[in-house]
Amino acid sequence: MFGLRHRRREKWRQQPFPPAWLAIIEHNVPYYRRLTPEDQRELLGDVQIFLAEKTFAGVELEITDEIRVTIAAQACVLLLHRDTDYYPTMLSVVVYPHEYFVEARHRLPDGTVEEGVEARLGESWHRGEVVLSWDDVQRDAADWTDGHNVVFHEFAHQLDGEFGPHDGAPALPRREMFAEWSRVFTQEYEQLVDDVERHRPTVLRKYGATNPAEFFAVTVEAFFEKSVALRDQHPELYTQLRSFFEQDPAAREDELARTPQKFN
Repeated sequence: MFGLRHRRREKWRQQPFPPAWLAIIEHNVPYYRRLTPEDQRELLGDVQIFLAEKTFAGVELEITDEIRVTIAAQACVLLLHRDTDYYPTMLSVVVYPHEYFVEARHRLPDGTVEEGVEARLGESWHRGEVVLSWDDVQRDAADWTDGHNVVFHEFAHQLDGEFGPHDGAPALPRREMFAEWSRVFTQEYEQLVDDVERHRPTVLRKYGATNPAEFFAVTVEAFFEKSVALRDQHPELYTQLRSFFEQDPAAREDELARTPQKFN
C-alpha cells in the first residue's frame, strides 16, 4: 500500500505545474519569492500532492483554484525538506469568506465556565479538518513579515497533533531531541507568559501565552515570518525549530540581504 501511495505521489509531483496555479502563488504568496529555486521546485511538487489528496469545502463561499492553491502553497512551506506524510490526519479544508462565529466554552482559573459566541479566523481539529477565513488567509499571506499567518498557525497545530495530543510537542526527527525540546519550549513558554503579564514587548505574539499548543503555533509563525528577530532574541528556540523543520529561514534572509537578486 505504501509503495503504491509513493508511486502515485511521485506521479503527481512530476506532472507539469499549471501556469495559472504558479501565477496565483507568485501573486498571492510573496513568501514563495523568498525561497531558493530548489525549494520553489520542491514546494510546487508538494502543492500538487496536497491538492490531489485533500478536499476543500466552502461555507457561503465558492471554492476556486485561487483559494485552493493559495492555502496549499502556504501549508506546504511547513513540509519542505522533511520526510512527511502530508498532514495524514487532515482530510479537508473548510473555508469561510470572513471571520466566523462559534459557540465557545472556557474554563476560567477559578474553575467557573464561561460561555459565549466567539469570533475566529481559523481552527484545527485533531482529526479531519482545518477551518480558515479566506479574508485572513489573503491578508496574512500578503504580509510575510508581521509574524501572523493563519495558515502557518493552523497547520502547525496539525503537525503538533499528528501522532498525539495538541501539546506543543510534535513528532521530532529523533527521540533524543525530546528532552532538549521540552526544556527549551517550557522555558520559553514561561518567559512569554511572564512577558505578557508584565506588558513587555516580544517578537512572539501574546496569543502564544494561552497554552503550550498555541505557543508552538505562534513560534512557527515567527520562525517563518520573523526569522532573523527570532534567531537573535530567542536563539535556543530558533535552533529547536530549525532542527525540526530542517530549514534555516534566517540564514536565507541574511543571504538575501547580501545578494538581493540571488533567488530571483
